[in-house]
Amino acid sequence: MGVRGIIAALWLCAMAVSANELGAPDDSYFGPRLIEEKVRIPMASGRSAIAATILRPEGQGPYGAVILNHGVSASPRERARESSDLLINAAAVFARRGFVVVMPLRRGFGTTGGEMAEDPGTCSNPDYRRAEANAAEDVMTAYNYARTLPYVDGNRMMLAGQSAGGMVSIFTAGTRAPEGLVAVLSFAGGRGGDPDSTPGTPCAIEPVARVFDMLGKNVRVPVLFNYAENDLFFSPNVSRGWYERFNANGANAEYVLQPAFGKDGHYLFGDTLGVRYWLPTVESFLAKHNVQFARLDSADPERRGLLALERLPNIKSDSCKGLYRAFLESPGPRAYAVSADGRCGFAGGLQDAREQAVKQCGTVAKGDCTLYAVDDAVIWKESVAGQGGAAAQ
Repeated sequence: MGVRGIIAALWLCAMAVSANELGAPDDSYFGPRLIEEKVRIPMASGRSAIAATILRPEGQGPYGAVILNHGVSASPRERARESSDLLINAAAVFARRGFVVVMPLRRGFGTTGGEMAEDPGTCSNPDYRRAEANAAEDVMTAYNYARTLPYVDGNRMMLAGQSAGGMVSIFTAGTRAPEGLVAVLSFAGGRGGDPDSTPGTPCAIEPVARVFDMLGKNVRVPVLFNYAENDLFFSPNVSRGWYERFNANGANAEYVLQPAFGKDGHYLFGDTLGVRYWLPTVESFLAKHNVQFARLDSADPERRGLLALERLPNIKSDSCKGLYRAFLESPGPRAYAVSADGRCGFAGGLQDAREQAVKQCGTVAKGDCTLYAVDDAVIWKESVAGQGGAAAQ
């Protein structure tokens, strides 16, 4: 249930993240309390139940809900290893903002098992409508189940997903007209990508585009298409082309291209550091469409200082402000450091987070770096700032 280890140095910032338990009953967890549950959701027609993970805020709600959908791995072995853990960090971002996140494992994946129901066939003659229709059946199973939960507001529902999960989220919205749906969030959405043999160019661009033609005529809720410049599955030309075909048929969608991220921007959504890009985009998108999306603890006076980006000393760059947002969404032990010349460093999920944050900051700063926040508290002091040669907050 943790994050994979990451150590990265950036132009204006640096970070380190490693595995840790999210929401565990110890000092590693910060922010609104979240509850994780494993469930089995019965399917219609006597089919095997869908395995799903629910991550939700503690309390009675009612909360909105997000059905968060995974992608499609190339091999049966990889599909058998599919897990909600791969999207748990992103799910936590939604849960901290008052959404119950249901992450179903579709037929043929992970602990749901069985035969894969969404195989489109050969690349030369794929049947994406049939494949997506089967996947949408599993998604709707989870969707309808979520609406029955006593702590869910069935009129504040969203569909979201990464890669093929983004594609099926849009397909479900366009073909099933889910009751209570307010928005669809697609991250690196599409089908047919093969980064090893044809990076950036999926095998069946036009067949997928024709599906988007059809969906654009039927989806009537706001849709976000979110991609990265260096997506090795779907290049910007491909993804923008799909978006344009979708919107040309009457849909209400927005396309956002994030900067290059890591070695393959296709995985931006599931990476803790990716929060610094996609979270502001989602916040802006949902605000335009009057969907409430604020942290549950944002009004808590005791946490106001910790959550306030404008109080960061010395920091003027969006890069370091974005990294601080990643800090706020990461597990502990965690720490965030700043330098007098406006650089920063972050470490989360590491026992030596304090040392690592200062060290990472030091790799990009010209002067000394000082801790600003540790775990769940701002520890920056004016006396410390004076010693480090930085302005006080």
